[in-house]
Amino acid sequence: MSVALPVPEIHAGLDPMRPDWAVIQAIKPEAYGIQTFTMRFSDPKLAASFRFQPGQFNMLYLPAFGEVAISLSSDPGEPQVMGHTIRSAGNVTRAFNRLKVGDVAGVRGPYGSWWPVEKVESKNLVIVAGGIGLAPLRPVILAVMRERKAYGRVVLLYGARTPADLLYTDEFEKWQQGDIEVHTTVDLGDEHWRGQVGVVPQLFYRIRVDSKQTLVMTCGPEIMMRFVIYEALARRIPKEAIYISMERNMKCAVGFCGHCQYGPTFICKQGPVLNFASIEPFFGKEDF
Repeated sequence: MSVALPVPEIHAGLDPMRPDWAVIQAIKPEAYGIQTFTMRFSDPKLAASFRFQPGQFNMLYLPAFGEVAISLSSDPGEPQVMGHTIRSAGNVTRAFNRLKVGDVAGVRGPYGSWWPVEKVESKNLVIVAGGIGLAPLRPVILAVMRERKAYGRVVLLYGARTPADLLYTDEFEKWQQGDIEVHTTVDLGDEHWRGQVGVVPQLFYRIRVDSKQTLVMTCGPEIMMRFVIYEALARRIPKEAIYISMERNMKCAVGFCGHCQYGPTFICKQGPVLNFASIEPFFGKEDF
């Protein structure tokens, strides 16, 4: 049985293909080649009306370079301030990471489906992320912390290639103080690392889960998510209780161009957050 996710909403009912200008308020280095940009729309009315859900993304535009889809990584409880954690990986993202505070960029969105945070109320949540995959899950953590008593046990399993590649490490203590369990691992440690060394799915062996009361949300490399799903299913967590965030080459963000097609699904519209039960037939297969 598949599980339908909410129909995407686009802010203020504006032309979904038209970007609006936003000013960079702050830039925070996170890891090598990765920075978090805090932005706010230049139009005060637009800034006041903007809303997004955890897991949604914006299209960021730079003249002469183009557009790129970037997840919102900030607090959905403070939507007027948009955060995007960006890794230098292509022409647009490299240009973006050369910007400074006070520079402007085009923004359109938000687009896509979102993490079903409301389904977790009174239940347990296991968040599993690899590398920059924590960025679209950070809004879930922040949303849960705002209403912590409404949720059961919340666990974060997070890993990266090296300790220097871990994101938001300065927030871990605050999350733990907010009654969120944080377990980390790296593929390759250094002389200062005292934590676990190994792949992210192995962190499942450090926790026990109540399969009937637990939802899993995961984002990271597809090979990692494949083994996360395996570990979740091995613990009898239902397919319908597993949610993943998929990355595909998004160009228009509204399902016109077809670049993000994944089987019968358009990631920009039905995704990026998808229920595993709905895509199981083609998940992990090539040419999809």
